Amino acid sequence: LFSKEEMKQLRLPGFLYSEVPELASTVPYFSLEEDESCEEGIHLIVCVHGLDGNSADLRLVKTYLELGLPGARIDFLMSERNQNDTFADFESMTDRLLDEIVQYIQIYNLTVSKISFVGHSLGNLIVRSVLSRPRFKCYLSRLHTFLSLSGPHLGTLYNSSALLWILKKSGLQFFKNVVLVGSLQDRYVPYHSARIEMCKTALKDKQTGPVYAEMIENLLLPVLQSKDCNLVRYDVIHALPNTANSLIGRAAHIAVLDSEIFLEKFFLVAGLKFFQ
Repeated sequence: LFSKEEMKQLRLPGFLYSEVPELASTVPYFSLEEDESCEEGIHLIVCVHGLDGNSADLRLVKTYLELGLPGARIDFLMSERNQNDTFADFESMTDRLLDEIVQYIQIYNLTVSKISFVGHSLGNLIVRSVLSRPRFKCYLSRLHTFLSLSGPHLGTLYNSSALLWILKKSGLQFFKNVVLVGSLQDRYVPYHSARIEMCKTALKDKQTGPVYAEMIENLLLPVLQSKDCNLVRYDVIHALPNTANSLIGRAAHIAVLDSEIFLEKFFLVAGLKFFQ
């Protein structure tokens, strides 16, 4: 109670999960079995890791989605095609992920009614790049939720022209829900980049500031103009120990992957509703 009162005195925007009037899902864990006779298609959730990551990085996301939505007709593709070479060029990584998705649907003969993406860090940019490919056009109408965990959607203040081309690409407007999760404690991915918003440095910089503004407009204007797309931002404050990883910002960057406390509370309080 003392810690809770201390938090309230800080007057931070947001809420405490313990005071939320209702949860995103009230269904108990393990309560239902999937109805095999249901004719409704599969909700395919594609999990895409980041730089130097692997297919197991988003395992806890998969776990808490499965626990929170028992009986739901969901299937997970834990992307692994890029894990052996995450430093390749974006074109190659985009092709690999797209091939992986198409082949997964074809090999398992899935009838897909919804497609959602969960990306971490660099994986979010690869997801966005896939959306712009002609071969993915037939799936755009089935897009449901894009959950971005610490995604560098605006990169850094200085980028190569090739990366800028990808950062300027739109496509988020095809989703029903765009959920952006970022943290000020994360020093690997700038807070404003994860939230897709302007920063003070860019506002003061007459050379790169207009580029930032153009990227933000290209990304958000179609989303805001779409009546069917819901944009939500979540700021996360992690309880981190005083270690070197915390000091350099790495701890917060990977906490969205390996913090069971954060992931369970996030999905139970808010996240599950975007995947129902």
